Amino acid sequence: MFDIIGKKRWFFLVSLLITIPGLIFILLTPITNGAEGLKFSIDYTGGTEWSIKFKDPAVTAEQVRTELVGLGQDDASVTRTGAGFIDIRMSKLDLREIPSPSPVPTAVSSGSPGASGSPGASASPAASAAATSAPSPSPSPSAAPSASPAPSAAPGPSASSAPAPTAVPGPTQFPGSANTVPTQGEIGGIAFTLQEKFGPIEEQAKLSSIGAVVSSDLIQQAVILILVGSLGILGWITLRFRDVKFGVTALVALLHDVIVVVGIFAILGTLFGVKIDGLFVTAMLTVIGFSVHDTIVVFDRIRENRARHAGEPFAEVVNHSILQTFGRSITTSFTVVLTLTTLLLFGGSATQEFVLALLIGIISGTYSSIFNAAPLLVVWQEWEDRRRGRLASPGARRATA
Repeated sequence: MFDIIGKKRWFFLVSLLITIPGLIFILLTPITNGAEGLKFSIDYTGGTEWSIKFKDPAVTAEQVRTELVGLGQDDASVTRTGAGFIDIRMSKLDLREIPSPSPVPTAVSSGSPGASGSPGASASPAASAAATSAPSPSPSPSAAPSASPAPSAAPGPSASSAPAPTAVPGPTQFPGSANTVPTQGEIGGIAFTLQEKFGPIEEQAKLSSIGAVVSSDLIQQAVILILVGSLGILGWITLRFRDVKFGVTALVALLHDVIVVVGIFAILGTLFGVKIDGLFVTAMLTVIGFSVHDTIVVFDRIRENRARHAGEPFAEVVNHSILQTFGRSITTSFTVVLTLTTLLLFGGSATQEFVLALLIGIISGTYSSIFNAAPLLVVWQEWEDRRRGRLASPGARRATA
């Protein structure tokens, strides 16, 4: 019979070797102000997310990224989905429309300078007519202001002479592009430049911008969700098994899984630029639920065997319980790992980070439930027994045997 509890220190050492590098890279995030460690997507830092499809299917994500860098978007991340869309994430842009400049300068450029306040070129004949109709009287200066309403009272010519949208500088709708493609603001300029380079945009699936306030709220909500979930698990397991040791050791195993997943993402973010997005919190909560489920299966068998084999050493009861549930735990986790591996390899880039977090968390949760939670329970119980003088020394046990 394999003695898992007898080799518990080796399993604890493996956990330390996995978690300590991750903790170091996690701590590098605030120390280096985000230059190293965890990398956050625009869901947490704020930015613009844009999903488009070009008419030319040969346009690659790398070509678009190179063009965006040339436009000043050095932090842009570009990925291509299986449906042919190109997902672009970049620093927050101004999505508001640029106000159209007044067409007055172009319309009055050939007229008299005195008519600069007039909205149309037809004001000069009206002004000359007013001048001929009032040749001598001294109130002509007071009549001059009355000439200004006359041109404004004739909106017909000014409206007809101001088809100025063609004179408005800035990006316009690119021929052949979808009607939803923006034409104003910074994003409009980027869209026009990309279409000049790669051809018209056939379809736009999404265009959204997230500000810093929303991002900070998301971070707070993510932390609160994980804390509330962990405390709820601690309370429920303690109530279920009527022993705080079961709840605390299960929570320690959960903490192990969270550190492993976040630490590996911190390492991947430093080395390969892998970012944490909004789905990461969903993945973490799923990992926590799966890990607790596996731990409860082991703890439930420990409680049954403890009552069934009263008088046996607690370490042996726990070891029997782990071996009895070992096959079930491994089989359940293996089927999930197979599914997640398939999704990771063939599911496309849109969900890669989410699936990777789940895959790491499921493997870590299975390990911690078998090799961390139950052995920690034995360590705590033996410490209590030694403190109360109920656990005989190894020499005494051999003498009585």
